[in-house]
Amino acid sequence: MVASFNLLTKPSGGFRALEYICIMQVDHSLVNHLAHLSRLNVAPEKMDKLVQDMQDLVGFVEQLNALDTTGTSPLMYMGDAQNVLRVDEVNGSITNQEALSNAPEAAAPYFKVPKVIRK
Repeated sequence: MVASFNLLTKPSGGFRALEYICIMQVDHSLVNHLAHLSRLNVAPEKMDKLVQDMQDLVGFVEQLNALDTTGTSPLMYMGDAQNVLRVDEVNGSITNQEALSNAPEAAAPYFKVPKVIRK
């Protein structure tokens, strides 16, 4: 992999940008290495398909790197909606006695449950 860095580019946000230009060659040895690191067993008959798929992914990323994004601010959200949460409203609640009324066993103010921890 070859990488070049340009620390002098200033996008619209005013932060220094770090641009990567990557040229990556995907071959059987790289896929075998990644499979070993991932603890994956890749069948030999599927290796060629996996290499081709990874080459396609690298090609797609290279296409994205070719786009001019000057003046484009980074997105935090994919849409216009942010923090879509319901309004926190206090509603009525039931009493302790009402909560325990449907319990199979209760010892006010607690529910009785079977013991699950043994010494």
